[in-house]
Amino acid sequence: MNPNQRADAEEAAGSRHLVVVSNREPYQHHYEADGSIGVEEPVGGLTAGLDPVVQKTRGDWVAWGDGDADAVVTDDEDCVAVPPGDERYTLRRVWLTDEEVSGYYYGYSNRVLWPLCHDLVDRIEMEPEYWDTYKSVNESFGRAAVERATENSTVWIQDYHFCLAPKTIRESLPTGANMVQFWHIPWPAWDTFRVVPHPEELIEGLLANDVIGFHVERYRDNFLECAAQLDRTRVDRGAGIVRIDGREVRVGAFPMGVDAEHIESTAEGFGRDEWVDLAERYDIDPDTRVAVGVDRIDYTKGIPHRIDALEAFWETHPEWRGELTFVQKSSHSRSQIPAYQKIAADVCEAIQRVNDRFGTDEWTPIVHIDDYLSQRELFGLYRHSDVALVSPLRDGMNLVAKEYVAAQVEEDGVLLLSEFAGAHEQMDEAIPINPYSPDGFAESIRDALTMAAGERRRRMRSLRDHVREDDLDAWVADLLEAAGLAAPEALLAGGHDV
Repeated sequence: MNPNQRADAEEAAGSRHLVVVSNREPYQHHYEADGSIGVEEPVGGLTAGLDPVVQKTRGDWVAWGDGDADAVVTDDEDCVAVPPGDERYTLRRVWLTDEEVSGYYYGYSNRVLWPLCHDLVDRIEMEPEYWDTYKSVNESFGRAAVERATENSTVWIQDYHFCLAPKTIRESLPTGANMVQFWHIPWPAWDTFRVVPHPEELIEGLLANDVIGFHVERYRDNFLECAAQLDRTRVDRGAGIVRIDGREVRVGAFPMGVDAEHIESTAEGFGRDEWVDLAERYDIDPDTRVAVGVDRIDYTKGIPHRIDALEAFWETHPEWRGELTFVQKSSHSRSQIPAYQKIAADVCEAIQRVNDRFGTDEWTPIVHIDDYLSQRELFGLYRHSDVALVSPLRDGMNLVAKEYVAAQVEEDGVLLLSEFAGAHEQMDEAIPINPYSPDGFAESIRDALTMAAGERRRRMRSLRDHVREDDLDAWVADLLEAAGLAAPEALLAGGHDV
C-alpha cells in the first residue's frame, strides 16, 4: 500500500466506529497487595488482537466487569477510558450479581450451550432458571451496546454467551449501524441442536445480525441447516445467505489465526539455557525427547484419552521408556461446575496411574504442570518440544495447534492433530489422530518420533507458511470487511493514530 493509499484508507477507517461486545474485558482493574489499583492488559489471543482495532476506530468495548477494583475506576455511566495513560476508547462495563453469574455463565452458557455445541448432549443440565437468567443478562448487554452505538457503528458480538443480545440490539440499533457475530465454538447439526429447549428463539436471536461467522464450513453449513427449520426464513446454502423479515443475513466461514509473528519472536528469544532452567524446574531431562499438550481442563479436550494413548505407546514400544517425556500443561476453568471438578480429578488419576506403572527414579513419564507459566515460558516450551499432541474430542478451531507451529523456529517438530478439531481442515501436514482410538494414536506418536528429519522440516515449513499467512490480523480483517467496516487493512497497520 503506497502512502497515498494508506492516507485514504485511514481516513475511511476513521469514519466507522467499532463496538465490541464480549464476555471478557480487555483491561481489568484489581487491588495490589499495598492497596493501590493495578490493571491487567491484554497480552495475547482475541482481546489482544481486537484491542488495537478498537483503539484505531476510537470505539467502545462492552464487557462483564469482574475485576475486584473495576467499579472503583468507572464513572456514573459504568464507563472507563482505556488504555490507561493513553485513552483511546471507552470500556463500558456490565455488572452481574452472583446469581446472574451462576445462571448465565456457569449455567446456561457452560452447562447447556457448551456441551450442546460439542455434541455432548448427555452432559447438558437443563434448569429453567438458567434460561431466564441468560435471557435477562443478554438483554443487559444488548442495552449497553445500544448505548454506545451510533449510525456509523459496527457492533461486533463475540461467541455463544450472546445468542439473544443481537435481537435486543436490533430493536434499537441506529439506522446505518450493523452487526456481526463470531461463534468461536462448533455449531452442531439440527438433530443435535433441537435437543435444547427454545432452539428457534436462539437461532432467531443470532439472525438479528447482519453477518454471522464460524471457523469452518462444516459449522456454517450446520447453522444454515438449523436456520432453514424456521418458518420465516429462506436459506440460500450456496451463497450462505438467510433471508428473514425482509433482511439478508450473511453466514460465512472465517478460520481464526494467531499472532504468529509475536509467538515466533518470543520463542526465538527463549534459548537453550532458558529451556534447561525450565526443564530442571519440573524435573524434565532436557536431553530427552519431549512431547507437549496444552489445554484448559475441560471434558472436550480429550486429556484422559491422550493419556490412555501414551500408556498404550509405552506398553507397546518399551524402547521409548526413559526416552520420551510428555509435558501436560493445564489451566483450570469453570471449576464451580461439578463436571469440571470431575475431569480435573480424572486427569490427575490417569497421570498418576501411568507414572506409577512406567516411572523410575530417574524418569517421570508424564510431567503435569498446572501452575502459571509466562507467555515467554509457554512459547519456549513449544519451541523445545519435539512433538505436540493436540487431541480434543471436539473443538471449534484449537489455537494451541497454531501456536505450537508458530513457535517451531527450527522447523523440526511434529504436530499430531485430532480429526475433530476445526484446525484439522486447514493443517494438512499435521499427522491426523482419532482420540477415541488409543492404539492408533499410540502408533501416530511412534511415527512422529521416528519421522525422518527432512520429512519433519517439509511438513513444519508448510504448516508455518499457512499459520503466518492466515494469522490473527488476517482473521480480524476478513470479519470486519464482511461486516462492512471500511478499510480493515488500515486498522491493522502499525500505530494507533486515526
